Amino acid sequence: MPPPGTRVNETLVAPDRAAVPGSLPVEVYCGDSMRLLVAVVTVLALVIAAAAVGFLEAPAPHDRGVSASPPAATTPVGAPARGRAGKVLPLAEAMNELNLMRPSRTKAAEDFALGTPHGGTFRLSEHRGKVVMVNFWATWCPPCLEEMPAMDRLYRQHRDGAFTLVAVSVDADPAKVTPFLTAHQLSFPVGLDPRMELANSYAVRALPSSFIIDRAGNLAALAIGPRHWDSNAAHSLVEGLARQP
Repeated sequence: MPPPGTRVNETLVAPDRAAVPGSLPVEVYCGDSMRLLVAVVTVLALVIAAAAVGFLEAPAPHDRGVSASPPAATTPVGAPARGRAGKVLPLAEAMNELNLMRPSRTKAAEDFALGTPHGGTFRLSEHRGKVVMVNFWATWCPPCLEEMPAMDRLYRQHRDGAFTLVAVSVDADPAKVTPFLTAHQLSFPVGLDPRMELANSYAVRALPSSFIIDRAGNLAALAIGPRHWDSNAAHSLVEGLARQP
């Protein structure tokens, strides 16, 4: 996996995206070649995407994060799914290690409801009181697949506590999603966004992109590009946010 924030301009438009009216180009993070070729584009794209959702500040070493009104749900604060081995990091240190962007101001995450591959619905507001990761991905995105096994392990570790995630597929053809999930034995919840309406609303311009939402329903952090989601830092991120009121 490349270092967080490494961008390579392997493809700018999804192979099945041209047929969808109104969809915007989405860049894909991948391996460690051609970095210098897109350095300027990287900076501009990150600034534009971050500004669109209010993410312009890197995590401060002693910043304890954004707080808001207490959540309505009754999930116990910091309730763990199970014990784990590994180092427990302070929340600010975990965010720094994962190279996450922090919001420059308190901003509520936009509520949404997405259909799932099995005919259900994932509604963000129904998970108020939990830490939620909203990850945007596609079956044609190699860096998305690269981080997904780690995402699945993070989900399995914390799903019985104050955490969930939804992996939002932007594939224009939703029929490709279920075979992909089955082939790679992924168990986390998945939402379908074939017209990229939610992706555009969240100003997604690169895949994968992951938005971390705190228990109060506010945007807490943003990751553009793949991350080691089963690292000590990732587990500490979930645990730290889950301990906040």
